[in-house]
Amino acid sequence: MFTKILIANRGEIACRVAATARRMGVKTVAVYSDADAGAKHVAVCDEAVHIGGSAPKESYLQWQRIIDAAKATGAQAVHPGYGFLSENEEFAQACADAGLVFIGPPPSAIQAMGLKAESKQLMEKAGVPLVPGYHGADQDPALLQREADRIGYPVLIKASAGGGGKGMRAVESAAEFADALASCQREAINSFGDDAVLIEKYVQRPRHIEIQVFGDTQGNYVYLFERDCSVQRRHQKVLEEAPAPGMTEAMRQQMGNAAVAAARAVNYVGAGTVEFIVEQRADGSMNFFFMEMNTRLQVEHPVTEAITGQDLVEWQLRVASGEPLPLAQDQLRISGHAIEARICAENPDNNFLPATGALHVYGLPAHVAFERGTVRVDSGVRQGDAISPFYDSMVAKLIVHGDTREQALARLDEALAQTHIVGLSTNVQFLRRVARTDSFAKAQLDTALIPREQAVLFKREDVGLPLAAASAVAQTLLRERAEEGVDPFSRRDGFHSHGLVQRRFEFEFGGEHAKAWLTYERGGSLTLAVGEGDAQVAGPLVFTAVGDAIDLQFAGQRTRASVYAQGEMDHVFTPAGATQIVAIDLLAHSGEAASEGGRLTAPMPGKVVSFAVKAGDKVAKGQALAVMEAMKMEHTIAAPVDGVVQELLYAPGDQVTEGAELLKLAAAA
Repeated sequence: MFTKILIANRGEIACRVAATARRMGVKTVAVYSDADAGAKHVAVCDEAVHIGGSAPKESYLQWQRIIDAAKATGAQAVHPGYGFLSENEEFAQACADAGLVFIGPPPSAIQAMGLKAESKQLMEKAGVPLVPGYHGADQDPALLQREADRIGYPVLIKASAGGGGKGMRAVESAAEFADALASCQREAINSFGDDAVLIEKYVQRPRHIEIQVFGDTQGNYVYLFERDCSVQRRHQKVLEEAPAPGMTEAMRQQMGNAAVAAARAVNYVGAGTVEFIVEQRADGSMNFFFMEMNTRLQVEHPVTEAITGQDLVEWQLRVASGEPLPLAQDQLRISGHAIEARICAENPDNNFLPATGALHVYGLPAHVAFERGTVRVDSGVRQGDAISPFYDSMVAKLIVHGDTREQALARLDEALAQTHIVGLSTNVQFLRRVARTDSFAKAQLDTALIPREQAVLFKREDVGLPLAAASAVAQTLLRERAEEGVDPFSRRDGFHSHGLVQRRFEFEFGGEHAKAWLTYERGGSLTLAVGEGDAQVAGPLVFTAVGDAIDLQFAGQRTRASVYAQGEMDHVFTPAGATQIVAIDLLAHSGEAASEGGRLTAPMPGKVVSFAVKAGDKVAKGQALAVMEAMKMEHTIAAPVDGVVQELLYAPGDQVTEGAELLKLAAAA
């Protein structure tokens, strides 16, 4: 076994590999870019070497620097993780030439499986089922059109060197083919430097099921069963589970044997994944076809670990060091059911646009690693870290295991509810909604599940205004009590000798303005009314701090809420879901405006829409100065005092963070 390895990657996979290496007594070397100087993966490894600038092409793709780092630190082997150089045969060969073990397949296997067309030709010779299609070298557009006509529409055009959904188009008719081909080729050349394509029959109601395979240097092969990765957005996986629902033992063996045949065809060594497209027929039966082989460890490998009880990174290290496979096929068993959710920094309601920013709050459910029947979190970040624009948007992977799929689903929902992230947009609530859909709950799976269920997945509030407002008011009162102490004469909700006292709040929620009135009753009880007219919801407000959360009762509901303030925005998390609300305490707000001294800041992250003034303008207290857009609505920034505008610090269209100074205002003498 190796005594020291270098991990040629970053983020959660680098942390994941380091954890197994540490358990096995193997020292680890991290590599890092400028942006990752303080990253978690650097901290968890025994040594770290700086390899360049923040952009991947300046650091993590500079394989000569990585090899130099391995040799300089005395590492005997290189683990590529996934992404970056993990499927680069030149890097694998360069490692071998430098006397380093590449913890992965031989360069020849990477090359053989790297191009979709060539790999399909190999699989056809190996007897692996293929989707009807054209995988030839002749790329004449007229020939490709004829082949598509022969196969029959709909067809799928795919970049031969592609991945991640890039260079892929579904074509419904012959009339659409030429334009779709040209578009696909443009995207392929920009993404991969190669515009070659293949054409396949577009399978209706397809499921994406993949088989985990392993080979060793003694010629032994096993498959560690299957994973269903059908739930996807933009051809990228969202939820993965193992075993695949509805899989028969006969079909499992057929797919497993086909996957092993694919691995044998290229003399594969190490961990690999053979991906199949599965056709669901009207009679309930299924048929499978080879798509491609990923010559690396997969992002979703933890669900396989959960159902088999095996550590696949340990298997990688043992096989790469020359040991035989730890288990034979007849020794492998499936136990229970596991689901993985990919938590990403993105906005599902805006076409999954990636988000960047700091993790001001990063609260995770109680979790362990590598124990079945529990919750596991694989993460490469900590609270306070930033998700940068240089790398992928994944924050963490949340993996649950249960005795049954139903138990795993319940555990997944509970764990996602306990995942509290503040500072940037994430898909956590979207994941909860997907897992709650009828389609997913009933295992009616195919790659169109998200579009089919879009009515219940996008642009909706899981927590309504009454509960959000009550949570924000309760949090405000708890904060005031902590700040003002126990003297009843100094507390805003304390002793009063006259009748009822009422306090008004204003909110911005879901693109709407709203008001609420809090009434202090004699004896200390509170009544809250949220909204106006027929839509008003009112009732007693009862709350107690329980650790960092609030036990809350309002309007016939009792819940446990966690509220995190970010400027004027409160992020509210409850078992039912999460939301954001701008809660403006008018009494406190007026005091803040008076003490602001002419310094105007963004009350929350957003975009500058316009300025109503310019440098040198005289303004009066309350005059509109600027308009910001946040939470789907516009917010007017008004002058807190009379004065003169000194400088505008941003331009319309600029994105600003919470607390950013928008303009300078000199208060009038």
